[in-house]
Amino acid sequence: MENMNYIGELRKMPVELDSNGKVYYTIQLFDSAQNEKTELPFNEYIGSTISINYQGNIYCTKCGRKTAKSFNQGFCYPCFRDAPEAAECIIRPELCRAHLGEGRDPEWEEKYHNQPHLVYLATNDVIKVGVTRMTQIPTRWIDQGAKSALILATTPNRYLAGVIEVALKDHFTDKTNWRKMLQNNIDEEINLNATKIALKDKLTDDIAQYITNESQPTEINYPVIEYPNKIKSINLEKTPNVSGKLMGIKGQYILLDNGRVMNIRKYAGYQVEITL
Repeated sequence: MENMNYIGELRKMPVELDSNGKVYYTIQLFDSAQNEKTELPFNEYIGSTISINYQGNIYCTKCGRKTAKSFNQGFCYPCFRDAPEAAECIIRPELCRAHLGEGRDPEWEEKYHNQPHLVYLATNDVIKVGVTRMTQIPTRWIDQGAKSALILATTPNRYLAGVIEVALKDHFTDKTNWRKMLQNNIDEEINLNATKIALKDKLTDDIAQYITNESQPTEINYPVIEYPNKIKSINLEKTPNVSGKLMGIKGQYILLDNGRVMNIRKYAGYQVEITL
């Protein structure tokens, strides 16, 4: 079968979770000049040899202009400075001002941040606490490479979810150890529902009022043939031509043979040629 070549700017991979908990990934390649995109069902190529060749061009994922450097996973500097998608409250939701009618773009904030949000617990090697918009479940869990996840609380806006997350940082981390995640280092003894029940007695009433009755964790299975023992992170700036057997996909990483991994989200906006 003849190889096919596809050229475009990378984006974060869209994901789907089927009824059996299996994740399906799509590679998106954008053409900012033509406002077009190509979508490739990437699960189909696991076990096959693929090539990714960086073309030396970067385009802002927000405005589409060519930029010499990517900021915050895909923005040119003006968009990184001004766009609401790059505001500090994306990383620190407790700083969100959408509920006050404020922010970099109040209209955008109203649409995306002054909306119902979730606080959740997710597992790999440890329990992680996180925040996301209600409409981003299970996408957010998959993007982080969680093995399982459980909704802890629902709030009417991002700010309140952030306040709860901060309160829980004494008990849980809010960071994902990406190396352990990619090595599939899982603590099978973790019981998310038992942890949630135990938490209720540790939270103040103003927080506890948002706790949900959700008790069944979502289990997530990633399309991976083999997890790496030792990880070698691919840097497209230093190694623009990458080729190898696709061993799997987890989080927003593709796993190649010989322990090589590449964070697709990190290279959002980078123009590449993919050969399949």
